Amino acid sequence: MTQIPALTLRPATVADAPLLAAMHAASWQATYRALLPAAFLEREVDAERSAYWRARMEAPGGDRRLVLIAELASGAAVGFVCVERQPGSPWGVLLDNLHALPAHQGIGVGKRLMRAAQDWARAQGETQLYLYVLDGNTPAIAFYERQGWTYSGSEPDRMGGIDITALRYVYRLDGE
Repeated sequence: MTQIPALTLRPATVADAPLLAAMHAASWQATYRALLPAAFLEREVDAERSAYWRARMEAPGGDRRLVLIAELASGAAVGFVCVERQPGSPWGVLLDNLHALPAHQGIGVGKRLMRAAQDWARAQGETQLYLYVLDGNTPAIAFYERQGWTYSGSEPDRMGGIDITALRYVYRLDGE
């Protein structure tokens, strides 16, 4: 696997909400073609993710969350991660989003973002992270399992106007 030596991570700001939304929508459009309705991916996902990221980045509680953008030396954004402490959660810190743009998958972007999320959670005194991945998203499931995440259950959810199953994976920080 080729690593990207010039990859840098920077904290996202409120002004980055449109960039986060664009990367998130592009990732879903490439990844969820067989899992979500085409009409949602083609006509609704851009506006839906735009509203989501605008609200998320403006929401209070920014001290409980870390959003990082991965950039190449050229300044081109190639992915992002969002991790958030969930007070009272039995599962630990939520790795809510981890996306590498399709053209930059398989070259270390996701691993670098995941490591930053793990380091942040550890610095918060946490011992475990969790995430949800769509049932049927085989490439993402395989990626998480290769990184040491373990399946811990599933939950019904709704996305793109349809019922889906979200698989929960956990990662223990103690023992590394």
